[in-house]
Amino acid sequence: MAETLTLKAEARTKSSKGAVRSLRLAGRVPAVIYGDKQTPQLISIDFKTVSALYMKGAFTSHAINIDVDGKVERVIPRDVQREVVRDFVIHVDFLRLGKNATIHVDVPVHFINQETSPGLKAGGTLNIVRHEVELICPADAIPETLEVDLAGFNLGDSIHISAVKLPSNVRPAIGDRDFTIATIATPAATASAGTNSDEAKDAAAAEAAKAASAAKAMPAGVKTPEKK
Repeated sequence: MAETLTLKAEARTKSSKGAVRSLRLAGRVPAVIYGDKQTPQLISIDFKTVSALYMKGAFTSHAINIDVDGKVERVIPRDVQREVVRDFVIHVDFLRLGKNATIHVDVPVHFINQETSPGLKAGGTLNIVRHEVELICPADAIPETLEVDLAGFNLGDSIHISAVKLPSNVRPAIGDRDFTIATIATPAATASAGTNSDEAKDAAAAEAAKAASAAKAMPAGVKTPEKK
């Protein structure tokens, strides 16, 4: 579990376009804190600080303490808006976390012990189905990553969520099925897939050439019969 970060913020009272533009020119990012049955609070945060945090990744899966002019709010980023052309942070929505709050959060998947997987050692390929998994967990116990241990998995095996050890107070948001996180594909299966694809392309090209030849052989003014 990651250490909770404290982020300095300033309260703001205006949300007009002019006020927001002035904030951004001053190197601030407008944001809002909402939730926990309280009135939403308008704030601004330092542009460089929030941009650096966002670029590190997994920004929206970490609880943060926001110090708003001396009052600390415990939150989690829920939405980060970015400028379309220049791709920088322009607004952040923070969800206020109440006492004993339980939340849904996307946690990145990290694969370990790849070097000891019999399937990978035999030349298999790790096909990742889910790079993130949505979990339901206490707001103060969000896992940093979801570790998937590949030791013991062989060629052709599928790694399901049931094979992943989760903390006792954490569970998958999809609770009605044992979904797949990754598979270890055999070299033969990968080669076969490529071969089948090439064969399909060749067959399509041959069919197109045959149709073109038939069209050229038709007398002038006679239409090619439509396919049914």
